Amino acid sequence: MDALLSTCLPGLPEPRRGKVREVYDLGRNLLIVATDRLSAFDVVMANGVPDKGKVLTQMSNFWFQLLQEVCPNHVLVTENASIQRSLPQPAPELNGRSVIVRKARPLPIECIARGYISGSLYKDYRRYGGNIHGLQLPDGLRESDRLPEPIFTPSTKAQTGHDENISFQKAADLVGRETAEKVRDWTLELYRRAREHALGCWLILADTKFEFGETDDGLVWIDEALTPDSSRFWDACQYRPGGPQPSYDKQFVRDYLEQIGWDKQPPGPTLPEAVVLKTREKYIQALERITGRPFEG
Repeated sequence: MDALLSTCLPGLPEPRRGKVREVYDLGRNLLIVATDRLSAFDVVMANGVPDKGKVLTQMSNFWFQLLQEVCPNHVLVTENASIQRSLPQPAPELNGRSVIVRKARPLPIECIARGYISGSLYKDYRRYGGNIHGLQLPDGLRESDRLPEPIFTPSTKAQTGHDENISFQKAADLVGRETAEKVRDWTLELYRRAREHALGCWLILADTKFEFGETDDGLVWIDEALTPDSSRFWDACQYRPGGPQPSYDKQFVRDYLEQIGWDKQPPGPTLPEAVVLKTREKYIQALERITGRPFEG
């Protein structure tokens, strides 16, 4: 079982390569391909997780369709046959892992919704207390505690190094107050609806991040949607606040990297086969529970 780490499509310009996705310019639209690369702590690992890009694409397509009433998104074409017809030459390796989308100018912030305190927010909370990034969080929160209400915690989008949590005011300075308010409201509503759906699948959506972009028709939701790459999914039946939670995301990889004492600097290490296979299993389980459908490998 091999992982697809990169693509090359004859007849198309070189793509813009992100940590996981490769974006090809089709003229009026874009072709987005989700590879099997895996990043953790903002660094791409040396090896990938087979089928991960297909899981991300199938889950994103599910959420984009389910939540399309909340805000417009960039998705135009998801069918394999239609995508293949748009290419200069057949590329069967793209099946199940690619979409055609509208062009948009990405906002320079990531929009994060949190319903539970975990990850970088919990680290900041322990270090600085509840008055952080313009928030007023209650005293005495334990790791993984549910917050009284979902909160919006934007971050920068670092080209190198790590993203940085920022206040709403800083986000408004970067994109304008009207735009910041709109994406904040969309982020929180998307999160609330997705959390409700996830709970019906016995999963807790602890937090997630969204990206938005500007088009000639206004703002749209872009990139990906509520995947294990961009979200924390916990098993509702095993939820016990006060520490880390059993999860269906890449926390398994983060924990392994912490255990081996990796310095979180490029290049990323090679993950053992057991870690790769367990991560693949968790991603597929998340997809199947959320969508109610078997994984289409």
